[in-house]
Amino acid sequence: MGFISIRYLVLAGLLALGSCIEPYNINTPAATQAYLVVDGFINTQGSTVIKLTRTQALAAKGSVSVEPKATVYIQDDLGRHYPLTESPAGTYSSPTQTLDPTRKYQLSITTAKGRAYLSDLIEAKTTPPIDRVNWKLENQGLQVYVSAHDPANNTHYYRWDYSETWAFTAAYFSVVTFKDTNANPPAPYVVPRTEDIYHCWHTEPSTSIKQNTTATLSQDVVSDYPLQFLAFPSERLQSLYSILVRQYAQTQAEYDYWEILRKNTESVGTINDPLPSQLTGNVHSLSDSSEPVLGFVSAHSVVEQRLFIARDELPKGQLVYADAVNDGCRLDTIPKDKPAYMDDPPIPNYALIVFRRNILYPVAILPSGHDYTVSTLECIDCRTRGTNVKPSFWP
Repeated sequence: MGFISIRYLVLAGLLALGSCIEPYNINTPAATQAYLVVDGFINTQGSTVIKLTRTQALAAKGSVSVEPKATVYIQDDLGRHYPLTESPAGTYSSPTQTLDPTRKYQLSITTAKGRAYLSDLIEAKTTPPIDRVNWKLENQGLQVYVSAHDPANNTHYYRWDYSETWAFTAAYFSVVTFKDTNANPPAPYVVPRTEDIYHCWHTEPSTSIKQNTTATLSQDVVSDYPLQFLAFPSERLQSLYSILVRQYAQTQAEYDYWEILRKNTESVGTINDPLPSQLTGNVHSLSDSSEPVLGFVSAHSVVEQRLFIARDELPKGQLVYADAVNDGCRLDTIPKDKPAYMDDPPIPNYALIVFRRNILYPVAILPSGHDYTVSTLECIDCRTRGTNVKPSFWP
């Protein structure tokens, strides 16, 4: 099921209502049955990854409960099995494999407690290539589009998700760092920084449901479907921005399932909005037919295409980059040895005392050599918001 998790969906009967007069608070049980959530799809031309978790109460805190030590395998309509192995806990994967696209497939799950679940047999779909991922400037921002078509006229139902990656920098460039020492006499405690913590990258998966159908059109063509909009200014456009788009061919049943999920998660907010619908997937409990199971297991291939957008491709003179995160950053000056003021005696190694008591990191030594310019970790270490390890696909 891609990057969009369904584990927090509210089951049928729990309504999220809002009012322009006064808020309406729903009384929900303190404890809620922990239903199985099946998140993933059968990849007919690659590695299948299935995540098993359990639902939790709306007020529950902490991490999501995973379903470990289950037996999971893919089964086709001829009875052939393709096992999945667990790593990490609650995540089950197959090796890269090519499944017969003419067969139907389903997923079998048996939990460590012996409860059995099975998805419906579903036809395998072959996803056509992405024609293009492009962008246009409009509405004071940058709109990313995706286009595709199926010359065999067999797809009709398309879904996309994506991952965004962008390069960014810290507010200040740090050339030295504080290294605590208890040597007597004190050894140098400000040393050259050997690791680049100024240049970083951040990656985020998509969180909205993007799909389209051509079922009512004369041709199986999707042209310039709006995928992601970046309003100016945006930190994503500081230097180089990349979006990796993945495309999935769906059956009508899967498309309908994702439409219900989209409406339940995106359209509810006021009393005039559509009410949530019961989310019925295609996974069923063999141990208890009345037990709800969340998830829709489909079988299809995946295609992807990556787009890069460089800062110099955007209009000059237009404010396209916002440094909102760094706006609160400031520099302070810490004297190496605090001089005497009035009747106070001088304090040797004053900076060492300050560095040991505060989370302050030297950024640069002033030309005089008697002061340190410092800032907070968030302002000089870009790793607090990303990684300084360059992605393998980055140019």
